Amino acid sequence: MKNLTIIDNPLIKRDITYLRHHETREYQFRLAVRRIAYILASEISKEFLTTEIEVETPLEITKGHKLAKQIVLVPVLRAGLSLVNSFIEMIPQAKVGHIGLQRDEETLQPVDYYYKAPNHLDVSTVIILDPMLATGGSASAAAQFLKDRGARELIMASLIASPEGISKMETDHPDVKVYTAVLDRELNDNGYILPGLGDAGDRTFGTL
Repeated sequence: MKNLTIIDNPLIKRDITYLRHHETREYQFRLAVRRIAYILASEISKEFLTTEIEVETPLEITKGHKLAKQIVLVPVLRAGLSLVNSFIEMIPQAKVGHIGLQRDEETLQPVDYYYKAPNHLDVSTVIILDPMLATGGSASAAAQFLKDRGARELIMASLIASPEGISKMETDHPDVKVYTAVLDRELNDNGYILPGLGDAGDRTFGTL
């Protein structure tokens, strides 16, 4: 899994435990997701290129840096929305697109229903945000959707991934780097991650 990065951080381990617990309330769940997303954004940003600029301090002119490329965040609706605010706070100049994908519960395949994204994806670093990388179907479809519209540099950010989802991404998109907080054991027969944390969208928005 050469393009997989699992972030080993004690705070993430603590917060993943909160997310897993079935008694964690919606507001607690959202706060834990937000904290993990800050760390994900920080780790992913190590990939960013910068250019040198001049900046005037109160005392003199010195050298500083700015990001060399436009950053575009693309949450997969709806669960991906839970990661956006933390990424925006860390990368305030980022632009945001949206992809609406829902899983057909019989075929387990993604069906798209909405798309809107900024222009110039071909010269941007595009980060797909989706908390659960389960079968990998939605993530792969989102990546292909964005590639078809010009994206050349893609990164995937998730809270929890399955081996099956990682394998799907490596097969379909070996050029896409995947960052996750934890790699879980397997999928069940319904395509849910085990041990997992249930449905991230439902638990975030209280629609259980």
